[in-house]
Amino acid sequence: MSWLRRNWLGIVAILVSGVVFLVPFGFIVLTALKTKRQAGLLNFAWPTTFQPWENLVEVVTTRNFMLVTAFINSTILTVVSVTLLVVFAAMVGFVLQRRPTRWNGLINLLILTGLIMPPAVVPTIWLLQSIGLFKTLHGMILIEVAYGLSFSILLFRAFIATIPRDLDEAATIDGAGPLTLFFRIILPLLKPVVITNVVVQSVAIFNDFTNPLYYLPGNENVTVQLTLYNFQSQFSTSYNLLFMNILLITIPPLVVFIFFNRQIVAGMTAGAVKG
Repeated sequence: MSWLRRNWLGIVAILVSGVVFLVPFGFIVLTALKTKRQAGLLNFAWPTTFQPWENLVEVVTTRNFMLVTAFINSTILTVVSVTLLVVFAAMVGFVLQRRPTRWNGLINLLILTGLIMPPAVVPTIWLLQSIGLFKTLHGMILIEVAYGLSFSILLFRAFIATIPRDLDEAATIDGAGPLTLFFRIILPLLKPVVITNVVVQSVAIFNDFTNPLYYLPGNENVTVQLTLYNFQSQFSTSYNLLFMNILLITIPPLVVFIFFNRQIVAGMTAGAVKG
């Protein structure tokens, strides 16, 4: 009884979190297993007829296997964007932390501006069209990198502040140049924040709906979130297929988050004491 009194707040928080996260997910799974008629009722009733395989096959094969194309596009977009984000943000964070200049104040202001200001869609589309990158994965990758760079730089800069400068000095005395110092000494020490940034940005980019909708139109460029339109129309919606699609595109980010949630917390808090 005394244990319950000491930990009642944590127990309540766990129960509330379970309701908030597990109940919607359970509804998605149940609806994805139903027939179109049963799913149209949008309730928690147990399915009288299970047809998971039929729903899965129809979702995958709809519109010439568009979901497969979408997974390939989203994977390429996520992997390349996150790789560039990690490399660029780590290098910028290292330079800002280790090479302070009179321009640091302006650079920090620009970084914070990137976090605060909303993206300008129409000018960005005009710019992409003028350089021939509109409706291309290359242009979309640059967009994702630009939108996620500010947050990533702040993470890396805070973590690099916890690394002793003695390592830099020792490597420099041994003849290491700037690139050797960064890639062979500093970057291996950034593993916790690298994992944090990879997981956070991967989930954000993989689940991004708005940016591909604006900057990446066309069936050949479709990403996983845009495939949700396949089963909705003005007059009817196949909720069983829609929720099966949602289930399929939810599983990869969910698995990544479950396996790396401890690393996310470690990377986020590592630079909180010293900055």
